[in-house]
Amino acid sequence: MKPATLFAPLLGLLVISGVILSKEWVLHDGQELYLKLAPKDPRSLIQGDYMRLDYELTRKVPLDDLDDSGLLVLTLDAQGVGSFRRLDNEQALAANELKLAYRNYHGVKLGAESYLFQEGLAECYQQAQYARLKVSSSGSSLLIGLLDDQLKPVGNQLEHSRWFTTMPNNCD
Repeated sequence: MKPATLFAPLLGLLVISGVILSKEWVLHDGQELYLKLAPKDPRSLIQGDYMRLDYELTRKVPLDDLDDSGLLVLTLDAQGVGSFRRLDNEQALAANELKLAYRNYHGVKLGAESYLFQEGLAECYQQAQYARLKVSSSGSSLLIGLLDDQLKPVGNQLEHSRWFTTMPNNCD
């Protein structure tokens, strides 16, 4: 057996493991952030039920001369709700600010523009007003749930702890 035949699958496993570990790191150590939503399009015939997400803050980003990708600087209020402050210009962040990565593709995209959920639970998620994200210090983010106007989880969402994952039924 050639060494390349053994090396290619091993390299693939290492890359996949690295991606998984980076997401787990953000999930465990990232700063929690809430973003105001403007949801739309709650159904996909191919994927089942889902909600297309549009974030209120992306509408406030100036599109003139915006790079293809970069970092937004958000200001967090006392509850952790983020609002657009400015584009990142390498200035030091204030205590209530954080960076969030974006891509400029037909408007500002944050990477989590849809939320899939179990078929038949669309009514549960229609009350969603906020997205719950975890954000690393480099600005990469992970969508971890949807919240109502009181910042309480809506629908059936996985709750993570260090040792186990549970799925409460918040759709009664």
